[in-house]
Amino acid sequence: MAHTRERARLGKSWGLVTTAVLVMGVVAAPFTTPGSATAAMSAAPAQSPHTGTPFNAAFDDAAREFDVPRDLLVAVGYGESRLDGHDGLPSQARGYGVMHLVDNPTHRTLDLAARETGLPAEELRRDDAANIRGGAAVLRAYADRLGLSAADRGDVDAWYEAVARYSGATEDATARGYADHVYALLREGIHAPVEGGETVEVAPRGVEPERGPYADAPVGTLSEDYPDALWVPANSANYSSGRSQAISAVVIHVTQGSYAGTISWFQNPDSEVSAHYVVRSSDGEVTQMVRDADTAWHARSGNAYSVGIEHEGWVDDPAWFTDAMYRSSAALTAHLADEYGIPKDREHIVGHSEVPDNDHTDPGPNWDWDYYMELVGGDPGDPGAPALDFPAYPTLSSGSTGPEVAALQHLLTGNGHDAGASDGQFGPQTESAVRSFQTALGLTVDGVADARTWTALLAAGSPDSLSEGSTGESVSRLQRALTAALGRTVDIDGIFGPLTSEAVSEYQQSRGLGVDGLVGPETWGALQAGE
Repeated sequence: MAHTRERARLGKSWGLVTTAVLVMGVVAAPFTTPGSATAAMSAAPAQSPHTGTPFNAAFDDAAREFDVPRDLLVAVGYGESRLDGHDGLPSQARGYGVMHLVDNPTHRTLDLAARETGLPAEELRRDDAANIRGGAAVLRAYADRLGLSAADRGDVDAWYEAVARYSGATEDATARGYADHVYALLREGIHAPVEGGETVEVAPRGVEPERGPYADAPVGTLSEDYPDALWVPANSANYSSGRSQAISAVVIHVTQGSYAGTISWFQNPDSEVSAHYVVRSSDGEVTQMVRDADTAWHARSGNAYSVGIEHEGWVDDPAWFTDAMYRSSAALTAHLADEYGIPKDREHIVGHSEVPDNDHTDPGPNWDWDYYMELVGGDPGDPGAPALDFPAYPTLSSGSTGPEVAALQHLLTGNGHDAGASDGQFGPQTESAVRSFQTALGLTVDGVADARTWTALLAAGSPDSLSEGSTGESVSRLQRALTAALGRTVDIDGIFGPLTSEAVSEYQQSRGLGVDGLVGPETWGALQAGE
């Protein structure tokens, strides 16, 4: 119960406003709560008051300049980003800033904003006030194309089609879901703390959006694989039909963007990415986009054997990880584990960052694995030893992230040089451990894991004599070390076959050793010295 109370407290403090039952953003009968949208239906207020502080002033100024309802502008921004510009970093769909101005092959609101405002794209990406102004300019441009008059522009309900177009969705149902969610936010109100200590607020109001051509758009079909999910198929260019391996894992992702934006992106044939499921932050709604039996493109080397679940939000902002999201996602994961015989442990329910051959960090340090695994009904223990097999071992230094860093940390600690937790984050303790290892081996001491450091570290252990036909972990260790030393991929399968023998001979010749394709003390000694 302590977890539930804490999640609820976070949700209230961050203005997680969805209290209505939503189906792809369509508002059903809302719950009646004190101060809720229902209580305010009889008195739709004018624009919400602001505090006069810079963030609020940016919304007011942009709304006034482009004659866009201020509260609508806030609701669009809140639905896209929770009013966090993330220092100009792009979303998964290559959208930027508070208003998520997009720059991808089929949706170019960043370019449109630049034309309408005269501001350079770089300023629109990184400056919050400029980005808000750009979002207002885009909404006004859509309103003009739709023929909204000055009187229409004063009516928030008349902006529905412009909001739907702002989504960039290629499917009417997705565009409707996006716009309905914005109007649900207007109905319920917004209370959002933002950078700088101010709060942006939208008072609850009654809304009756004019859906126009979107009124007949389907609002969602239930999934055949998981009846608690909606079914909205990804574009067929973004996944592979069928599977080459049995399902044996679940991979947890964070969208780095909004729920509706992610659904739209997976429907875009240019994205070349997808996941099986997407989970919404506010209420835990689940949309399936790729059938379980098909291969979504979400985790590189893990695609063939895993089911990918995307969670709306950003890695660096724990406010997105609501109790509703945790519970809904955990119920989905428990279902998948039962359906496909996946062990409910951290070796089979993993983060994107823990899948080999990936450079992502999600779900990141703010994801509560202990709580999540408790809800799944599984073992909340450690994920086990990180993956060690990679097609290349890149140079790593302070600030590097990813599964290769986790492998480095695991190997350093296993060889008596404490790198701390194998969390995939190359920080001061990891650098200190690298320096300690380099000192012990007589390597250049710079705290950077280069090819020599990797080779020595991967080769460390018993120098078992190996030759063609040998098998086991010692062969895998040899293959890893050769991959690092030669700077090319040596297949790591634990089988000493002709290709491994060829790689051994190549290494021996390049290091001035006797070339015989056999691995004895001399070859092991060179590898373990980082040569």
